[in-house]
Amino acid sequence: MTSMLTPPAEWAPHKAVWIGFPSHPELWGDDLDEARTEVVAFARAVHAGGRGEQVLLVAADDEAAAAARALAPFAELVVEPFGDIWLRDTAPIIGGDARARDFGFNGWGGKYDLPGDEDIGARLARRRGLSILPCDWILEGGAIDGDGTGLVVTTEQCLLNPNRNPELTREAIERRLNEDLGLTRVLWLGDGLINDHTDGHVDNLARFVGENRLAIPQAADNDPNWRIYQDAALRARAAGVEVVLVPSPGRVLRDEEVVPASYMNFYIGNAAVVVPLYGTPQDDAAVEAIRALFPTRDVVGLRADAILTGGGSFHCISQQIPA
Repeated sequence: MTSMLTPPAEWAPHKAVWIGFPSHPELWGDDLDEARTEVVAFARAVHAGGRGEQVLLVAADDEAAAAARALAPFAELVVEPFGDIWLRDTAPIIGGDARARDFGFNGWGGKYDLPGDEDIGARLARRRGLSILPCDWILEGGAIDGDGTGLVVTTEQCLLNPNRNPELTREAIERRLNEDLGLTRVLWLGDGLINDHTDGHVDNLARFVGENRLAIPQAADNDPNWRIYQDAALRARAAGVEVVLVPSPGRVLRDEEVVPASYMNFYIGNAAVVVPLYGTPQDDAAVEAIRALFPTRDVVGLRADAILTGGGSFHCISQQIPA
């Protein structure tokens, strides 16, 4: 039986969604304006002309807030200092008991220590009037994905990485997931995508699309992650989880380096599922495959090239507030 602690599946109704708005020119450089345009297009698709959910666009300062207000008059602006826009990892995870879990955050294993990221979760929760449950270990929201029944998927590369919780064993992490989030069954995948700076977040690799039903990429001919996808599918099927295959983008390069482009970084909103696109031949087929999984929602594909230069995509920059 599902615990009251267990976060609802992402396809369950939302009250609102926090979306990070690119705010620091020094982090984004020449990609700042395009990244802002892509973020607002994503936010607009989620809002869906009022049919979707309330969009809370989070800006780090007054300059960014003014830009966000001009581009996204449909959104509610929240001005709170943060390091970067990856709110999936820094905003709170809200359980079925409507309490905000405030986990520790250490800059993805000490790689990106940006002021404001360490406590943005608690500040956002307080602004919403949410009760806060402090959780004294490191966990980023993009490292896990659940189906709402207590089943959760993650990767060994991330959750067992010594740069997060070196004192915690696999069994101890499973116990913490159960105690803090009511998660009773953990599907451990292996590695995440190549060159993913998060050390293999699962929301770039595998996503639940129904109870006990997991979407995993099917490699295009030139995809350097093909072994990773195969291993993930084998592990999921061995655990009794139904696997649905979705085309991968293939090899996506930025400055001649493979980047972790993934259609799995889609966001499931009340009215729309928004899929990141990268201009590869597989874009249309991926949108059609995901459309078949969500027949009651609009499925929208939007370019996310500039956001990807920062290291993630639509799911990474958002965190839903369940109804």
